[in-house]
Amino acid sequence: ICDQAAEIDQAVRWGFNWEMGPFAVWDTLGFRKVTERIRADGLPLPAWVDALYDSGAEDLYRTEDGLLQSPTAEPGVYATVPADPRVFDFEFLRNQEREVKRNPGASLLDLGDGILGLEFHSKMNAIGQDTLNMIMTGCTEAENNWQALVVTNPADNFSVGANLMMLLMEAMEGNWEDIDMIVRAFQAATGRLEHCAVPVVTAPAGLALGGGCEVTMGGNAVRGAGELYIGLVEFGAGVIPAGGGCLRLYQRNVAQLMDKRDQQPAFRKTFETIGMAKVATSAAEAQDLGFLRPGDSWSMNRDHLAADAKDLALALAAGNHVSPGHDDAIPVMGTAGIALAEAVLFNMKQGGYVSEHDVKIGMELGRILSGGVVPPGTTVTETDMLDLERESFMRLLGERKTLERMEHILKTGKPLRN
Repeated sequence: ICDQAAEIDQAVRWGFNWEMGPFAVWDTLGFRKVTERIRADGLPLPAWVDALYDSGAEDLYRTEDGLLQSPTAEPGVYATVPADPRVFDFEFLRNQEREVKRNPGASLLDLGDGILGLEFHSKMNAIGQDTLNMIMTGCTEAENNWQALVVTNPADNFSVGANLMMLLMEAMEGNWEDIDMIVRAFQAATGRLEHCAVPVVTAPAGLALGGGCEVTMGGNAVRGAGELYIGLVEFGAGVIPAGGGCLRLYQRNVAQLMDKRDQQPAFRKTFETIGMAKVATSAAEAQDLGFLRPGDSWSMNRDHLAADAKDLALALAAGNHVSPGHDDAIPVMGTAGIALAEAVLFNMKQGGYVSEHDVKIGMELGRILSGGVVPPGTTVTETDMLDLERESFMRLLGERKTLERMEHILKTGKPLRN
């Protein structure tokens, strides 16, 4: 028993996990069209529905003075749909002319209280050049005019990763200079988020895969949704993470070491997580895998995610946040790590667990996490590891079997083990 139609819709959405309640579905199908069909079938309708139809109404829901209203059981009487102040309606913000900048892939929005929002809105929120450009623009805009930046969006999925079709087409045409520029731009964008002069909070929900995971990890803090599916899944596409994913996951695992002189536990964990394309199925699991830091948090109510992320950004800004500097002393295993990766992959190949191409990808990953061919106990810089990521990515993208894997994923949505 409810006072208005909107409350029934809300109860059904929450209770059955529907995207829309029955009255919202009715409106989507066409209020007048469905009502006429029900009448033609000789089915009875409530008096308030008949009155609404006879008045010439085109929809059940209506907007008056910027407020959403839904009908009540009293014919012709509407009630304002109660608004939750902690739910951000991005379209409403746009209608209020609070969109600061926009391109086909992303937008900057004024979230209020001096917080700038960065929203992706490409297909499946795949990350292309438009998105990367807006990340760079957003960081500069935030530094100049805002207290902090929040990267979030109201879509079901935060981001499914880099635009695989674009990369595949460039590789098939042999445009290696263009690919190199794309990878450099991706690395620059995630690095810009991490080293921005104001706090950057990333707030993913749903799928945050590949490049979406790398963008998430680029933030100074993460406020994720409780239901979060995040991971570096590039291995299944025949390549390795090249937007700073290898670097940042390894850094986080090193940070958890009791003895920084023994990097093997951090190397193994990072190698396994990326090599097995592990995907966390919740924010808590994402913390265990290292995609979220020990101090990162999450929201159980998906609708409040953007507001919670904004609160966190305000808290960081009020706490005199200082952007982390570039890490120029990352401890690595060097040639000892490469030898370890080679031994592990040899055993897995002999056991029939991996293919020849898997071994090739795994060795590229091992070289990156080892810091390259350097003596054990060496330290390397962030730039060194990013260079290794980019070089390995380019080499693997030149492999026929990698292109076959990419094409198979685009056609079927499933990885190919060739």
